[in-house]
Formats: sequence, C-alpha cells, structure tokens
Amino acid sequence: MKLVKLVSLSIALFLIQACSHPIEIVGEGDVTSANRACLLEDYTAGQDNCTKNYVLGAYNETYTATPRVGWLFDHWGNYCAAATTNQCAFSIPAAAVQQFWGQSVPPLQAVFAKYKLTGPILPESGISLGPLWVSQVGYQKQEFFLAGTAHSYTLAASIPSDGKLVVTADPEIAAGYYKTRMVVVRPIDPAQFNGTVIVEWLNVSAGGDTPPDWIMAHDEFTRQGYAWVGVSAQARGVNSLKNGASTAARYASLLHPGDSYSYDIYTRAGLLAKEPAATLLGGLTAERVIAAGESQSAFRMVTYIDAVQPIEDVYDGFMVHSTFGSGAPISQAPLAQVNFPAPAPIRDDLDVPVMIVQAEGDVIGSNLSARQPANTAMIREWELAGTSHADAYTTGVGLSPSSASTGALTMFGYLSAPPNNYGCVNGINAGPHHWIVQAAFRGLDTWVRTLQDPNVADVAPPHGTPLTVVSSTPVVLARDAYGNALGGVRSPHVDAPLAALDSVNSAAPGGFGFCRLFGRTIPFTFGQISTLY
Repeated sequence: MKLVKLVSLSIALFLIQACSHPIEIVGEGDVTSANRACLLEDYTAGQDNCTKNYVLGAYNETYTATPRVGWLFDHWGNYCAAATTNQCAFSIPAAAVQQFWGQSVPPLQAVFAKYKLTGPILPESGISLGPLWVSQVGYQKQEFFLAGTAHSYTLAASIPSDGKLVVTADPEIAAGYYKTRMVVVRPIDPAQFNGTVIVEWLNVSAGGDTPPDWIMAHDEFTRQGYAWVGVSAQARGVNSLKNGASTAARYASLLHPGDSYSYDIYTRAGLLAKEPAATLLGGLTAERVIAAGESQSAFRMVTYIDAVQPIEDVYDGFMVHSTFGSGAPISQAPLAQVNFPAPAPIRDDLDVPVMIVQAEGDVIGSNLSARQPANTAMIREWELAGTSHADAYTTGVGLSPSSASTGALTMFGYLSAPPNNYGCVNGINAGPHHWIVQAAFRGLDTWVRTLQDPNVADVAPPHGTPLTVVSSTPVVLARDAYGNALGGVRSPHVDAPLAALDSVNSAAPGGFGFCRLFGRTIPFTFGQISTLY
C-alpha cells in the first residue's frame, strides 16, 4: 500500500514539473523523433505518447512526419508553419518549459493528405498559349504542381462491344506516386467568371505538352468568361519538361509513374477544379467542370468516359475532339498492357453529355468507326465539312497574340494564298475548324447548364448531319464539283467557297511528317470565282 502511494506521489510530482505537448495527426502518417514516437496506431488509440507527450526540462527535439503508403506529408499545424520540409525542431530552455509545468499547450499538428497542390509557381510557365494577349483580355495565367499517389485500373469483366467497360481501381501503391503540373488561365475579375471550367488533357503527340483545344477555342473561352486548366496527365509530357534544355531546372522535381495512372491524375485535376473557392482557380468556385481532349488526348477521353467516369462521377460534360474511333489502353507498361481495341464506342448510359467533334480527316481515318448512333440522348456528334485534323489556324494564327482581332482576316486571306511553312506538298487547310469548335464548346456548356437547372428545359445542341459517304473501307466522301465535301456541319467556307478545302496532304521531301494531318487549300482560279459569283 505504501509503495502504491509513493508511485502515485511520484507521478503527481512529475505531472506538476512537466508540461504536456500533445501530437495531433491529421490523415495517415507517423510523427517520430530520436526520443519519442507517436505512431498512427498510438494516436488512434489515444495513447499518452501522443495525447500527453510530457516534456520535462529543456525541450530539444526534432520531429519527423512520415506519411503512410498512399499519403503525402502536407504541412505542420500550430508550430513550424513556415517549414518547407517534413521536419519540425524545438529548442526551448528548461526555464521556458518550467513556465508551463502542469499545463497542456496546443498540439504539434502533422497534416497528411492524399495529394498536395503547390503554387502558383514563379516565374510564370512558358507553355505556349498565345503570350501577351492573355492579360490584355482580363485574364491571367498561373502554374501549379500537383503531387499525390494515383491508382491504376484493371478490367473486372471482358471488354464489351458497346463501350460499357467495367473496371476496378487497384490498391494505391508507392509506384503510383506522381508530381505533375497544371496550367490555369482564368479571369482576373471574379465577376467575369461564367462558372464553367474547361479541364483539357494536354496532348503529347509532338513529344511534349500542347493545348490544341485552348488554341482553337480560346476566343470563346475568354469572350464568355470560362476558366481553363491544362493538365500534364501523361508521362511523355512530364518527361519532356524534366529533360528539356530550358525547362529541366524548373521541373526537376516532377515525376510520373506511367500512363496507367494518368486517368486517376486527371480525376484529381477535376476534383481540384470543383473545390469551393478553389486554390487552383484563385478563389473562384466552379459551377460546372467540363473535360476536353483532342486527337491523342481524345483517345484518353473515350477510355475515361467508358471506364472511369461511371465510377468517379467527376466531370459534368465531355468534349471528345478528333478521335479516330479508338480508345487508349486502360493499363500499359510498366504495368500489364490492356488495350481498348477499335472501334471503341462511347457508352450510351452516361448521365452527363458528350460532344464529339470530327474533322473530315478524322472521319476518313477512323473508317467511320467513331460514329455514334444518331438517336443517343446524351451524345451529339458533329462532322465538319471543309476541315482537317490540324490547319493554318492551329499551326500559326491561333497562337498569335492578336488572333482575336485579326485572325479572321488572316484566315480569309489564306483561302487565296494558303500558307505552307512546313514543307508540305500543298498549302495548309484554311477551313472553319476552330470556329465550329468554339460553337461546339458553347453548345456543350449551354447543355450542361440547362441540365443542372431544374427550372429550365434542357437545351441540347442539334444532332449533326453526317458527312455524305460514297463508299467505305476506305472511306470516300461525296464532293461537289469544286471538291468540297457534301453533308456534315456546314459553313460559308463550303457553301460560298473560294477554295477547295479537304484533309488531304503529305510531306514533300524534307518536309514535316505531320503534313498528313494539316489538310490542304486549293484556291479557285479567277475564272472559277467569276463563274460562281
């Protein structure tokens, strides 16, 4: 009995002559030092080494926050707020500690998260979006780094013929750790923001990140108050940044585990854009977030729509731009290769709208496999007469700082004198592709808005008339006497023409391999114009 009293007295004296500095863990991780350890299990169980953490005498301790698998250390709370690492050090003399004997001070908080967004990164990113004019129209461009642990997906059933893929998320593993970048262009004045964010899956066909939908539709975006986010979702884009002579230092910390994880990275980008008063958007709150991808990125859109959107339900609408009827692999090296074979239809049971935009060359190149049934309720498809996959606008005019004011005049001039700066056999297509893409984005945005509002009738874009096909395998389009396609979404370029516009071109000796995507413009002669008009 006497021994018990002595122990109780000793404990009481210790408590009086010590202060309590508890440790708080937010998320999943451990906080340790050379002399103390607060493991996640201890904290969850309410053990004294976490909830009390008594300090007696001088307080010289360096704590390290170590995340559990699938988590990242985000920041320290209450103390070491300015720390840039996962270590927090205390060096407090005994006399100072003595002032708090018998008391409990606010906890040392270690915050762990599934992802971490840092930025804006300065100086401003050099991604080619059309320099200078962005600020002239009341917008600003910023860059952020996004880190986290992504998961891949595996098939849970055989690949169906209707696009209705069934997949499951693999457990999050260390191999899925990534650090990538996002570029944001948004209105400076919050009153200018229309509530819609376009999240573009940056295209990597040329070896690095390019933003083709931004290039084609930036006039619509800035005129109507959209915000735009470009995501480096794929390894090729990230590795290009890391290895570029002028970019390596800036992007040295980036890391990509492989394109099997690209879908989950893209999901996280959409979730970040949807956060209330989003840091990514400078405090703006999105009302709707629309996914977009062109060409190679459109293949990724198809797979994302068919496999991931039904599980994650992040995006409010999709722009699938210039797909050749294929989906991208669901999983690929260094994981097991799981292809999504062509044709890859877009599933017809989504509850969010999908807009498909196809140039003439996309229709021909897909051998009609990208065509969807015309009566699908949540899918609209437009095939654009007189257009090519890329054209004079996307290869030059669209990147000009003055494209909004002089681009139309420049493109009109190209109908009689088409540019040919890439060593192609013919002058590049000067058709209406980018104007119709802008109309498609407007139509999709309106569709999403009206679907979200129970007080108004849904306003969906019309089903597009398909291009008229003479034969298939290979596809041959019906054309008028001047060589312009019949059917499809029409424009003055083909209904009141000054040139024949199609998707056919190739590289001359020593020319650029992508000439095959640039299409051609064959100007009418003076005699043809005189006869027509």
